[in-house]
Amino acid sequence: MLHLILDVLDDNKAEETVVIDLRGKSVMADEMVIATGRSNRHVGSIADKLTEEIKAAGHGKCLVEGLPHCDWVLIDAGDVIVHVFRPEVRAFYNLEKMWSDGRPAEGAYS
Repeated sequence: MLHLILDVLDDNKAEETVVIDLRGKSVMADEMVIATGRSNRHVGSIADKLTEEIKAAGHGKCLVEGLPHCDWVLIDAGDVIVHVFRPEVRAFYNLEKMWSDGRPAEGAYS
């Protein structure tokens, strides 16, 4: 699944694609992919193509949020969570820093 997602992002000219390994940090997914689109239209186009290709590959329907505005589209593809941002929105939320390797593992506080 991850390779399919990365190929689709590359084919659709997504920029600054980053993969974050979530194993041991969260039970929501194994990996998080963060990418940037140049504009609202580009973000929406990337998200649409990604969901089409995931479904066509037999991975089922993805949960998608954020399509009406296309500032930040979240695609839940099961084991992989994909965030596609406009550049300014990505810089504001800075998910890479939030989920960096320095983040404690889940359950580390108990």
